[in-house]
Amino acid sequence: MDDELNRDSSDLSSPTRGQGAKIIPLSEGSFTIDKTKLFIPFNETKDVLNERPVGSLLVEIQPFLVITSKDILLLDTGLGFNNNQGQLQIHENIKTTGYQPEQITKVLLSHLHKDHAGGVGNPHKEAFEGGDILNFPNARYYVQRREFDFAWQKGFPSFMPEEIEPLLHSHQVHFLHDDEGVIEDYIFYQHTGAHSPHHQVFWIKEEGEIIFFGGDDAPQLQQMKIKYKTKYDFDADKAMNLRMLWWEQGNKEGWQFLFYHDFKTPVYGPLSPGGGT
Repeated sequence: MDDELNRDSSDLSSPTRGQGAKIIPLSEGSFTIDKTKLFIPFNETKDVLNERPVGSLLVEIQPFLVITSKDILLLDTGLGFNNNQGQLQIHENIKTTGYQPEQITKVLLSHLHKDHAGGVGNPHKEAFEGGDILNFPNARYYVQRREFDFAWQKGFPSFMPEEIEPLLHSHQVHFLHDDEGVIEDYIFYQHTGAHSPHHQVFWIKEEGEIIFFGGDDAPQLQQMKIKYKTKYDFDADKAMNLRMLWWEQGNKEGWQFLFYHDFKTPVYGPLSPGGGT
């Protein structure tokens, strides 16, 4: 991953409005991660990357709101960290955009690594406002059942069972079982098994616009532009080849790409600032 300097987590990226949808990155800030799989906040004004453990990667954590004519979608849920006031950071970030957590209608989960699923739910019901076990009480959650089973079996440090357990106990959860499918006629998903064994990606197609969210199969713009094989993908060759395929097809068809771990370019496409091929 790039080692760009971080942004202040309170400085949310500006929304991008497509033909029909509005895209809002929800930056949680920059972090380093090493072989311990712990995410340590990184502040460019005082931290030095070379002083972190050898092999540390500097990454952005960035869920997305996508507002369509039918839904307010949340794409992945961040780390699940609290701010200094004890409020869930992703809730604070959503409120900063002018929306409320209760307005989210669908949560689309690419996979359940803790930096993507930490904000799924609250294992301690009494700790969440109103006592809801899931952090978005009016949303339907979409997750691959095979991914949940794998995460539950694998556990720490890549997955946090106590954070994803609420998915088992809520009527709000819709487990996906197929390799590909469609949600309400305009959200398309595909099981890839590239970054993780049961990772999935999403296309949101509405009013002639295609928004693509590749999760950690396609985490950064730089990885799309070059033939790039990582050490941390479950199937590195498949992930690399999929990125090349999506990049070529997406540029031909004018996709809006959403990059979860990109510092400089969270949204890329013909409708985004500086976008285009």
